[in-house]
Amino acid sequence: MKERGLFSTVGKDLSAGLVVFLVALPLCLGISLASGAPLFAGLIAGVIGGLVVSWASGSQLSVSGPAAGLTVIVINGIQTLGSFEVFLLAVVLCGVFQIILGFLKAGIIGLYFPSSVIKGMLAAIGLILILKQIPHFLGADEDFLGDLNFLQSDGRNTFTEIGYAFSNKLQVGSLIVGVVSLAILILWERSFIQRNSILKLVPGALIAVIVAIGLNLLFQSSSPALAIADSHLVNLPEISGPASLLNELRFPDWAAITNSQVWVIGITLAIVASLESLLSVEAVDKLDPHKRRTPTNRELKAQGIGNVMSGLIGGIPLTAVIVRSSANVNAGGESKLSSFFHGVFLLLSILFLTNVLGLVPLAALAAVLLMVGFKLTKPVLYKTQWRLGMDQFLPFIITIVAILFTDLLKGISIGLVVGVFYILKANYKSPYFFKRENHEGQEKIHIKLSENVSFLNKASVALTLDHLPENSEVIIDGSQSTYIDYDVLEAIQNFRTVAHEKDIRLTLRDIPSVKTIGMH
Repeated sequence: MKERGLFSTVGKDLSAGLVVFLVALPLCLGISLASGAPLFAGLIAGVIGGLVVSWASGSQLSVSGPAAGLTVIVINGIQTLGSFEVFLLAVVLCGVFQIILGFLKAGIIGLYFPSSVIKGMLAAIGLILILKQIPHFLGADEDFLGDLNFLQSDGRNTFTEIGYAFSNKLQVGSLIVGVVSLAILILWERSFIQRNSILKLVPGALIAVIVAIGLNLLFQSSSPALAIADSHLVNLPEISGPASLLNELRFPDWAAITNSQVWVIGITLAIVASLESLLSVEAVDKLDPHKRRTPTNRELKAQGIGNVMSGLIGGIPLTAVIVRSSANVNAGGESKLSSFFHGVFLLLSILFLTNVLGLVPLAALAAVLLMVGFKLTKPVLYKTQWRLGMDQFLPFIITIVAILFTDLLKGISIGLVVGVFYILKANYKSPYFFKRENHEGQEKIHIKLSENVSFLNKASVALTLDHLPENSEVIIDGSQSTYIDYDVLEAIQNFRTVAHEKDIRLTLRDIPSVKTIGMH
């Protein structure tokens, strides 16, 4: 099967890019606000993530931009260094360190996240999106739309905010707009819409946003009591054109290069941003229907390039972001063009559409994120993990609970500890045997798995399969194995679905089948 041309999926990617843009715009603004940075700094990071990182990265579906997971580091960094311009120097250094990590091949760590923990992360993000968007849906939350932490800046938490919204701050106008937007999004996924050759090309999120704007304008003219407050509309900084845009750019204070705190914050940002990016691309690879694998070392270099450029022109640090990336997958994105288009839309919006976008109710965007959240945490996912046994289910569910009550990186760390416990309990590292022969110009490769194949073999197996030569005959033999870890089985089954694309004739002997979990 020949690889499709870059522009063969431009229609789907353009539509998906528009949806990702609608999700990313308030997240860029909200994360800037929460980080104590200028609002424009988040938009710069979002534009760089779309226009630059999308091409530098080897990921087809990942979307980069400012991340909620870095807000604490950013706000503390700005306060410690005393000015935003000095902090921008730390962002540039962060990017340089990430590029170095890429050349040192540190991306290999991305292959060592257990499947159960990554799926737990996705499910937890889905749950958090649902819980966090309910107050915005009701027009009650003053926190930024992308806030994913359990403890919020207003003193409430994920759960008490919902109770507060219902009892004190519910806005009927926002609720109406949210319900109508959600109904449109659900309707747009029905088969009779998707069968229509014209309607299926129009993103449901765009229709929902247009209807939401119309409803609020109707409220303002005919029923002011239902009109949505300005604080619950998208709030863009005033930009009147390209010249005005240039005036908003901020630049690093190079005189602070000898300040040791700048280097400490740069290294801290590099480590945290790299981990978050590797987690995100690993998760997106699991959502990808084509099971494409992201080259992790290239991803670190791409994120580094993005952070160097973002810091040079006044942007906050960026990472690969799972919320935007999963929105991209769910919207039907097929290639890196969708991320690029989202960057183009971000740039055009801040240049020419600030007045129009200022009319968009956050309730409509909350409805979009509610749909994304549900698709990430479908009940079938929990049932499937339960059927796989306790060694898969417990790391999965503990990761969910830990992320829900802390934050992404802390929750993942707790999940990894539980996952490693089950790995060590089940097995120790065992090799597999690799035999390569050449018969009359025909490459024949025999991979014989040993008696016990643990998760510790996952990276080796995945890399071996990724580098098998085209037009070869491959036998993966598990006849001598008494135990093969689920993650290794999943890697083999994922390879099985795409082997034909490299003209590889694959034979599996005594390899148990794994039902790939669908989450899109």
